[in-house]
Amino acid sequence: MTSEEATDLDYVRQRPPSHPPREPPYHRDGRMIGYALLSPRAKASRSSGTFRRRVFWLLPHDRDTQPQGLYATGAPAEAVDPRTLAAGIKGFKTERSEGGPPSSAMQELGITLPL
Repeated sequence: MTSEEATDLDYVRQRPPSHPPREPPYHRDGRMIGYALLSPRAKASRSSGTFRRRVFWLLPHDRDTQPQGLYATGAPAEAVDPRTLAAGIKGFKTERSEGGPPSSAMQELGITLPL
């Protein structure tokens, strides 16, 4: 999936664009972190010949490069914790990806997220 080590990041942006069968192009500010590899059984759209796959990226103002910036707490709408990603499973937000402390419920249950 990754072109750099995503598990060291608090969050990555995720979206499912359509792309030709090779590595998806990346034409945005920031950098592509990685993309989901397609199954050998993946079928292209009959109308466009493109595939749906998830692409993971960060923008220059994201927390990894500006820890005290816009996303010091909270995260973009499309952000997910990279440790929640798995093949065929959409990632999700966690306290870690949102930049906040563990919730009181997590503390009461003794649940901690990896740092």
